[in-house]
Amino acid sequence: MKSAILILTLATILNFARGDTEVPHLTTKTFDELVVDKASNTLKPGMPWIIKFYAPWCGHCKRMKPDWDRLMDEYASSDSVLIADVDCIGDGKPLCDKVGVKGFPTVKWGSPDDLQDYTGGRDFDALNTFASELKPSCNVANLDVCSEAQQETIRTLQEVSTEELNGRVSAHTDQLSTAEKAFKDKVGELQSAYEKAKNAHEAVIAELKGTDIGLVKSVLASRTHSEL
Repeated sequence: MKSAILILTLATILNFARGDTEVPHLTTKTFDELVVDKASNTLKPGMPWIIKFYAPWCGHCKRMKPDWDRLMDEYASSDSVLIADVDCIGDGKPLCDKVGVKGFPTVKWGSPDDLQDYTGGRDFDALNTFASELKPSCNVANLDVCSEAQQETIRTLQEVSTEELNGRVSAHTDQLSTAEKAFKDKVGELQSAYEKAKNAHEAVIAELKGTDIGLVKSVLASRTHSEL
């Protein structure tokens, strides 16, 4: 259900990416028509997504906008990948919160129920190369691209209760948060150690500059010349 809700929100963006600005929000009816196969009551297979999450006031976002808009135009009619963006300050804020956006701009890619952080270049050429090579990922709606092992895992997971699946997702999220916190704490410690070492270094340099070593060198140089 949570995956369906996420895809519903992301599917809203599909209208913008395809130029349908007349429909800013999907209704349950249009969600069912676009995302759910009524015959089987399951999610339709979908293409991979590349989504930019931004804030209108963000300077980096503004600088990235021309290349991103060009990328969206390039793939506006594509049936292999969807390129879109989300305003995290406007109506897209709940989605940004849900997928864990912590800074702007953030670019994520993949299946809409399992978006991954994009860490490549953010100029048009780098983004275009990435988009052109992106293929549908294995998930419940795209079993045809899954390996036998992945299909077997999906079949096994489909026998697991919703409560347990939610528990696994929560545990995984907690582990990621713990790892992120540990990393930030370590960076903070290193930053503190760096500042301490830097201050000590600058203090020693300032003290040495205050000595008469310049005069010592001058006298030494004059002796060297007089001895030639």
